[in-house]
Amino acid sequence: MLTGKIRNDIDKLWEKFWTGGITNPLTVIEQISYLMFARMLDMQEETAERKASRTGKDFDRLFPNTPEGQLLRWKNFKNLSGKELHSHLKQQVFPFFATLGEISEQKDGLGEEGSAKQALGHIGEYMQDADLEIKNESVLVSAIEMVDALPLTQSDVKGDIYEYLLSKLTTAGINGQFRTPRHIIDAMIELMDPQPDEMVCDPSCGTAGFLARTMEYLNKKYSSAHGTFTDEDGNIHYSGDLLEPYREHISTQMFWGFDFDTTMLRVSSMNMALHGVNGANILYQDSLSKSIKENFPQQEENFFDVILANPPFKGSLDETNTNPDVLGLVKTKKTELLFVAHILRSLKLGGRAAVIVPDGVLFGSSKAHQQLRQELIENNQLEGIVSLPSGVFKPYAGVSTAILMFTKGGSTERVWFYDLQADGYSLDDKRTPLKGDNSNDLPDAIAQWKQYRKLVESNFDFNALGDAAQGSANPENAGAYFRDKTQKAFVVDAKDIASNKYDLSINRYKEVVYQQEEYEDPKVILQRLKGLEQEILADLDELEKML
Repeated sequence: MLTGKIRNDIDKLWEKFWTGGITNPLTVIEQISYLMFARMLDMQEETAERKASRTGKDFDRLFPNTPEGQLLRWKNFKNLSGKELHSHLKQQVFPFFATLGEISEQKDGLGEEGSAKQALGHIGEYMQDADLEIKNESVLVSAIEMVDALPLTQSDVKGDIYEYLLSKLTTAGINGQFRTPRHIIDAMIELMDPQPDEMVCDPSCGTAGFLARTMEYLNKKYSSAHGTFTDEDGNIHYSGDLLEPYREHISTQMFWGFDFDTTMLRVSSMNMALHGVNGANILYQDSLSKSIKENFPQQEENFFDVILANPPFKGSLDETNTNPDVLGLVKTKKTELLFVAHILRSLKLGGRAAVIVPDGVLFGSSKAHQQLRQELIENNQLEGIVSLPSGVFKPYAGVSTAILMFTKGGSTERVWFYDLQADGYSLDDKRTPLKGDNSNDLPDAIAQWKQYRKLVESNFDFNALGDAAQGSANPENAGAYFRDKTQKAFVVDAKDIASNKYDLSINRYKEVVYQQEEYEDPKVILQRLKGLEQEILADLDELEKML
């Protein structure tokens, strides 16, 4: 969590960028990313220097040990005057970033343990076309001052800093991609419960929100009492000290993100580095393209334990350039269907996924729609569907969506549905936080899902009869409770879904209870109206006498 001062500093800088002529939020984030990257390189070089002085061993320098090379370091150029600073960054520092990209490609992004090259990770690959777009010298000086003041030595805080910057993205990309709300991401991660020894992927990673928040989830879950502390503003910080046995796996193998927008790759690589994962596999690739079979043959099939995604569902693809194995699962040009098919292929047997899809995927009547739903039900385990309200992705889009949760392999016995009507925010373009008992269904959805999964894992008989429970489910009445389709959470047998052309829309199965209204006798109502009419006429007569 951020202190109020850091938030205010970022807001002021944002305003300076705006008044200085840079109005695209993504460009602002990108330019701040470059400066943070420059400072982090210098911080890492200082760490390596301290280690070398202690051990007496030489180390692999990033910055040449010459006057010119040392002037490329943050600590040495941050105090230059505005005009000199702009020229130095434009002509020396940013071209230096491009050479780091070449190093990153040659070294696969990783150097020896503890070296600056190791900390560089895969970010260098996406810095090759970095360019300084801040023309206003006073804005540049302000940006340098703010980045220099940020507490980038604190892993959880610097992650929050970047999250706050990303929260200012308010426009959808040209491919229909946009930032998934943080609380929806957190809910999906909790529903999937990724473990520190698993491999997690987002095939359309964008800003890497799912991957970065998964790291935060693990830090929170694997922090001891000694590794948890509260700052002066009352914010709780989690060190993730119990993750030490998994640290190498987390740094280099756990996280995988694919995207074909280089700006997004830069932003997502920086996001992961700021969340303490230097070797995250953030890779340039269109996940649906047939080139994935050549570029990432291992990862495109039977590889990942967990996939979390909100793939772009805008437009259609050129069939000739689409992965033929994905088309073999579902013959279509629609990206939302192709992504679900690709995710199914990418999962290991027993791997699980939570994917946001537009409602059309649930009830579309085309052959491809039905084919995909049948594949999910008959040849995999479609575990659950959370129906989201239509305003969740405003101001980007007003489309109704749902979260699909499935496991690769086996077959589906029943599907758990949850009718989520409120997510804690208003469902208009402003998306202001709401308070009150009925303002947020997400905690209840997560609690009900965990209860349901416990029952499934204990081979509970959901056909058991009993009195329907009033309130949350428990083992004594869960069979009746989850069979009660008037509740927010309920289960539907797979055979009932199959008989409905595999329709997965919640309204197909949810039962609405209509409360009977009792009205007064029409004669009584009429007499009351006559009495009111007489009172009005009497008042009018009084008014007329006054004139």
